[in-house]
Amino acid sequence: MAIATQNPATGETLKTFPALDNTQIDTVLQQVSTACVGWAATPIAERTACLQRAAQQLRAQRDRYAALITLEMGKPIREARAEVEKCATGCEFYAQNAERFLADENIATDAGKSYVTYQPFGTLLAIMPWNFPFWQAFRAAAPALAAGNTVLLKHASNVPQCALAIEEIFQTSFPANLFRALLIGPQQAETLIADARIHAVTLTGSETAGRRIAAAAGSQLKKSVLELGGSDAFVVLADADLDEAARLAVAARFLNCGQSCIAAKRIILVESIAEDFLAHFQQRLAQLKQGDPTREDTDLGPMARADLRDALHRQVTASIHKGAVPLMGCEPVAGPGYYYKVSLLDQVRPGMPAYDDELFGPVAAVIRAKDEADALRIANDSRYGLGGTVCTSDPGKGETFARALHCGQAFVNGMVKSDPRLPFGGVKASGYGRELALHGIREFVNAKTIWIKRQGSSD
Repeated sequence: MAIATQNPATGETLKTFPALDNTQIDTVLQQVSTACVGWAATPIAERTACLQRAAQQLRAQRDRYAALITLEMGKPIREARAEVEKCATGCEFYAQNAERFLADENIATDAGKSYVTYQPFGTLLAIMPWNFPFWQAFRAAAPALAAGNTVLLKHASNVPQCALAIEEIFQTSFPANLFRALLIGPQQAETLIADARIHAVTLTGSETAGRRIAAAAGSQLKKSVLELGGSDAFVVLADADLDEAARLAVAARFLNCGQSCIAAKRIILVESIAEDFLAHFQQRLAQLKQGDPTREDTDLGPMARADLRDALHRQVTASIHKGAVPLMGCEPVAGPGYYYKVSLLDQVRPGMPAYDDELFGPVAAVIRAKDEADALRIANDSRYGLGGTVCTSDPGKGETFARALHCGQAFVNGMVKSDPRLPFGGVKASGYGRELALHGIREFVNAKTIWIKRQGSSD
């Protein structure tokens, strides 16, 4: 199997790598497994100093890493640089907080001394996607390494140069073989889960991949964390500032060409303000500049792969066939590369792919609600539960609405985003477990109880 770098802006294949064979995989796995013992015993201050060095390297070579992101998956260069910076910030966050997050917790008992200590699992297999090729890997690896685990990265097959660059950063900033990248296919990754030297698995990816990985990990009784697809609701209530809500909706839906699990995929409008909102929204959509992702003024680049664009267009055309109204775009851009027009579907209803499924690309789906209660019902009428946004001029009402959303993170008058300080993850078919913050670093440690009997006490 060949693993290739293809430029999605042109369709040109730039570089091809051979996938590792079983012997090569075993060699790398053994190296990481051997390194795990010494790393777990390393004082946490030394581990976090390595994270600081990784942050420094990310910033020192930000432009180089950003160019790789843009080359391999088509992200506009401004967004790519911001992604690299976010990785550095994430490393610094755990460098500054890991020791506090993992400190022993004393628990008072009558008969003796007792406390909880947090000890690393061992080697973590991280299966990561292409859409945020640096950030997704770093948000899994930084807390895992800070906790004393080692990491094997199986990255998406269309971003091999990003995978190797991430390995280079960790190999340079940390002792050897604590983090390695495996250029392998999906089936080889699933086989790896059964290896006794793998102790846990984390996946960011599709619902389909999540079900397979969860089953494989479960059959081996290994801990897993899954961050899967999303069809996030973006709800605009009748009292919202419509121009500001439209500005926010454009950013929330079309960041990274709409290729984000937490993009605002279902825009739910209270009927009384629907037409006014759409006027603001369409005006802002018309101002988006789509084109060469290496240009500083580009807002939207291409989609990452031809098959992804084809799948999106099938969902759009099926939704139109079932009654959705196309207001803008809704077709591929002619010419080289995998561009898809900025698109807007109105009158989206249950039974359409735009309502029921995840549209992973630059398509906004508008669903009209009778009133606020109906908007909440529609927002929760999804098998997914990753994030959600509500726009309102009343923060108290917004907070009440946000608490009622069935999702992992709900934002009032803000777009859903990941932040190293806040736990991140989903419910329902969007997965389980949490990344980032205190919750993320404790996903792959053993919360171990220590109890020491006090002399002279009874049991």
